[in-house]
Amino acid sequence: MARRRQAVTIKHVAADAGVSLQTVSRVINNEPNVRPAMKDRVQASIDKLGYVPSIAAQRMSGSRSYLILAINDRDRTIADWRARQGGDWVDQMLLGGMLKASEYGYRMIFELVDTHSDHVERELGAAIAALQPDGVILTPPHSENPLITGLLAEHGIPFARIGSKASGPGIAMTMGDEASARLATDYLIKLGHRRIGFIAGPEEYSLSDWRKTGWKLAMEAAGLPYDGLCVRGDFGYDSGVAATEALLGRAEPPTAIIASSDQMTLAALDTAIKQGLSVPRDLSLISFDNTPVVRFTNPQLTAIDQPIAATFSKAVELLIEHANETVEPQPVRVEGSLIERGSTAPPGTEPRA
Repeated sequence: MARRRQAVTIKHVAADAGVSLQTVSRVINNEPNVRPAMKDRVQASIDKLGYVPSIAAQRMSGSRSYLILAINDRDRTIADWRARQGGDWVDQMLLGGMLKASEYGYRMIFELVDTHSDHVERELGAAIAALQPDGVILTPPHSENPLITGLLAEHGIPFARIGSKASGPGIAMTMGDEASARLATDYLIKLGHRRIGFIAGPEEYSLSDWRKTGWKLAMEAAGLPYDGLCVRGDFGYDSGVAATEALLGRAEPPTAIIASSDQMTLAALDTAIKQGLSVPRDLSLISFDNTPVVRFTNPQLTAIDQPIAATFSKAVELLIEHANETVEPQPVRVEGSLIERGSTAPPGTEPRA
């Protein structure tokens, strides 16, 4: 029977480097007042022995937990998981956040909190007490919930507010929603479209109106009318059907529609086809999100690619490197991009074979 390999501990590192346990602990925790030569000496022993610091030990030895807590809306997340409609918001936030955290020797923990609950403070307070995170990342609509941001500020926990431009505690971050909507609208205008409809998201998300503003500014800059060409949905499929029916039912319907989520754009595509329209000949479509599902439609959907992974990666980096410091300027913006596919073309253009 093979002998179980003995785990390497901080004591082994200290003995190999010929230093005290306290010195090894200071190096592991990246504390000041450690001479570079001593730091290199301890690190050489760590590398030689293959020592992996225990997070539990690190938490006991100092004020840091080496944990970043990411919080997402419970109801919407669970609904998306159960629907199994191809959304990858959570996948992308974990991809960007976890990989960046690991570069710093941290871990990112993912929790769901109901922002509409009367017990939101209790829920979040329990998570903070149990995990003692060094930083928190808030997603919409949590990022603009004063109960949540106030609680984190009261506890002195650094946090990032994704999808928020408001002044106040925490690091405000956006994914360039207004600029992305302008980019999509300008692209359609260059293709020759003059009546461009817009399906906005729900009012509880500030980014919904940022996107609407971007569309309006692009239309105004081109001297194009936009009254009556905006309908609001809730990011879901059914609301996209209703919004598309309203836009296509106008006396002068749009020749292109930008929708603020992939699900609403899928609804627009299905609704147009049911009405006998050809995409993109009769109607061009652009989506927000660029989740995997947009590549399995016919035609594939042109989409604004939301830089979710890059934004979470940046949030983790800022929280670790600038803990308890003011990050300027704000909001920190990570830009999206436009991915061109088959659902957009000049008006009257036949679909590609």
